[in-house]
Amino acid sequence: MPTVNVDKQRLFETLERDYTSEEFNELCFRFGIELEEDTSEDTSESAPERPLLKIDIPANRYDLLCEEGIGRSLRIFEGKDKPPTYRVVKPADGKLQQLIVKPETAQIRPYIVGAVLRNITFTPANYASFIDLQDKLHNNICRKRTLASMGTHDLDTVQGPFTYEALAPKDIKFIPLNQTQEMDGNSLMEFYENDRNLGKFLHIIRDSPVYPVVFDASHTVCSLPPIINSDHSKIKLSTKNVFIEITATDEHKVNTVLNTLVAMFSQYCEEPFTVEPVEVIYPDGTTKVTPNMDTRVASAKIDYINSCTGLDLDGESICKLLNKMTLDATVDSKDANQVLVNVPPTRWDILHACDIMEDVAISYGYDNLPRQMPGVNTVGAALPLNKMSDHARRELALAGFTEVAPLILCSNDENFKFLNRVDDNKTAIKLANPKTIEYQVVRTSLLPGVLKTISWNKKLPLPIKVFEVSDIGLKDESRERRTRNERHVCATYSAKTSAFEVIHGLFERMMTMLQTSKVDKDSKELGYWIQEAEHGTYFPGRSADIHLRYIDSATNERKVENIGSFGVLHPTVLANFEIPYPTTALEFNLEPFV
Repeated sequence: MPTVNVDKQRLFETLERDYTSEEFNELCFRFGIELEEDTSEDTSESAPERPLLKIDIPANRYDLLCEEGIGRSLRIFEGKDKPPTYRVVKPADGKLQQLIVKPETAQIRPYIVGAVLRNITFTPANYASFIDLQDKLHNNICRKRTLASMGTHDLDTVQGPFTYEALAPKDIKFIPLNQTQEMDGNSLMEFYENDRNLGKFLHIIRDSPVYPVVFDASHTVCSLPPIINSDHSKIKLSTKNVFIEITATDEHKVNTVLNTLVAMFSQYCEEPFTVEPVEVIYPDGTTKVTPNMDTRVASAKIDYINSCTGLDLDGESICKLLNKMTLDATVDSKDANQVLVNVPPTRWDILHACDIMEDVAISYGYDNLPRQMPGVNTVGAALPLNKMSDHARRELALAGFTEVAPLILCSNDENFKFLNRVDDNKTAIKLANPKTIEYQVVRTSLLPGVLKTISWNKKLPLPIKVFEVSDIGLKDESRERRTRNERHVCATYSAKTSAFEVIHGLFERMMTMLQTSKVDKDSKELGYWIQEAEHGTYFPGRSADIHLRYIDSATNERKVENIGSFGVLHPTVLANFEIPYPTTALEFNLEPFV
């Protein structure tokens, strides 16, 4: 959860009341935020001169990431104010500032939006809050500037129309913010490489052949997103008109960030809660005017809200509670069982009816919700599959094996190539945008994670005996989500010799524990049998498939399935995972035994 530091005296002046720490902590609890610390109680020499309130904010409440948002929302919650109406107002001459997007930007950061805050009045306090909110948004919704990054400029020092371009680093020359020497893109990267604040963002564009850059009409650099602004257009306390440009790789995120920023600080404009739009012209001729501060309509059923909260409220009472949470709500004239909510541009966290219900519960007070016994009697019990998994874990532990818990994500090579398996593109669930190469797919076998664990612990004394009982992920077009989980058991034995008989014996013991008999392949009896097989994962002639004939508990049908395999791992598999010892492995599907 993000933590926002708020000046205690200013916030209490905004709320028109002095609270004790206990009273303010209670207010925060009722509103759904948490007071982490009141520095006025700190008597050490390191305590700040002006007492601060350190408040933990839910990660999805971007409108509470600054002092202005917290003060405004608490005033409305306490009934001291009404939710503001945000308005987009064109300049008197009707001519909007323009942002012209060049085609080359599609290579690196294709989206840009803009806005102007006219006749704004900065003080040292709200100026610091303005900068701090940008930092909070950069670290939160912008994912450390990878999804979006903000540039704010003194509009009186630059002249539109502005252009958003992508140029080679050597062709971009300007004086960075708070510097005195002109640099090009390459020298700027070298200059900030060891900078504690900006160095961590250089990787976002450093390896790109072109860097994004925003110019004004005289081709003066305004910013090099997502790294730094130009010193030429630096905002000062005397700045009256602020030009905001935000570049991004995600169009939804960039609009969320822009709306949040202008909504929070438009209150300091000469005409409060107004913002001047900017016209963005894309290479294909598409024109967009940003920001869009219109409300959007969401709805929730009254009986749904009452059933979830245990209340018995009418529509008007629910609307009054929602108004305290900055949500303008009315009862639907066409359906008396439904409330319609005009969601302001600051409340991006309202996505479904459950979010509206949650705000009703917060506004009513969680500690005021009635306590009542459930309408039905139930008896708690473990899911059969989980209970079976616990039995399997206990049996494997009693056999002297140690449980491991690797990550469920792995690289595509670890899941297929390293095991001498072929990716058919029909089995593995692949991540569309993995953070690193190590997390590309959801594992289709427990074996990669177990073998990586052995590799990381190969200095331990032999034999190394480990197991895992957990889920794998598989594509399944017959399911609503087109995927399914499958509970597997995996065990490996690493020693100076392969010890095939140890894993074979362990498997037979597991079958005994699962009360499954060994049967002949050609018989019709229920049970299991093993059959010699060739797998690229195992050494030739030293592996077997496990077959099971059983009654499916869901359909009550007889089924025969190949549920797994065991054998001595192939030398190339061991080399791929950097394991120097012969290793025998067992893996099978546990679900048919439930």
